[in-house]
Amino acid sequence: MLVLLDQQDRYGYELVQKISNQISISEGSVYPLLRRLTKEGYFTTYLKESTEGPSRKYYQLTNTGRIYLHKLLQEWKDFTYGVNELIKEGVKDD
Repeated sequence: MLVLLDQQDRYGYELVQKISNQISISEGSVYPLLRRLTKEGYFTTYLKESTEGPSRKYYQLTNTGRIYLHKLLQEWKDFTYGVNELIKEGVKDD
């Protein structure tokens, strides 16, 4: 979710749709995570009028959230590098 909010603010259902296009996830697991990340200071929220019904709650990445995102991305790169090295080593042995 942090990555999806890095470039633009999004509303909850839009986040659910973006994530669901790539991985199987239930809507019921997204909203509690959004609330937790907001409570922890990684997101702020604001309401924006919608032409399709009631106002929508948008989520915006904070500076704290952006710092946390970059930390997580580095950890992911380190992890995937380690896994790829293990795979290379395993393939050599075959």
